[in-house]
Amino acid sequence: MTQDDRSTGSRERILAAAVAMFGEDVTARLSVRAVAARAGVSTGSLRFHFPTQRALQDAVLARIYDHVFPDDPIHDRSLPARDRLVNCLRQVLAPAGVGEQAREAWSRAHEAYITSDPTEEVRAAYLAMEREGWRRIEYWLTVLADEGALPKEDHARRVRFLLTVLNGLSIERALPAEASILKAETETLYTAVDCVLDARTA
Repeated sequence: MTQDDRSTGSRERILAAAVAMFGEDVTARLSVRAVAARAGVSTGSLRFHFPTQRALQDAVLARIYDHVFPDDPIHDRSLPARDRLVNCLRQVLAPAGVGEQAREAWSRAHEAYITSDPTEEVRAAYLAMEREGWRRIEYWLTVLADEGALPKEDHARRVRFLLTVLNGLSIERALPAEASILKAETETLYTAVDCVLDARTA
């Protein structure tokens, strides 16, 4: 086995360990020592592949998205841009579940990022998740812009708006509801997507 093979193998073990830890608890902070111990590598080896906590968290989230969404619906040209974007946004909400599952997820997030001390580690963990969500939505909007459904420009305002809508809907999934939450959620997603796509004329 060459040095390159060993290096690639340790990087993959680190990523696999970190992804497993994140899968067990989405609020996991992925400390260098904990991930290195789980992967069976030294902290020096981990730092060689991922010099910063942010680099590790970004790689983990990218790996999770690539695994969970291998066939991105944004590329399904048999559907209008509007429907494809709604389907993509719905994917983001799906892992949160509804009812008890959503309440548990929000309780863990509240404990990890709101009630805990705002240490640099807590901040870095949250911002890594936010960056990955931003990256996905920006990618979807770029695909639609390349097709002419949106102007080719900086999508920051649209991304922030859609992330805000998704955050609100994910909280709503955890709250008691009288009517069908999925029906109301679908209507809200289409309204948000219509606002984004209609921005061409704004």
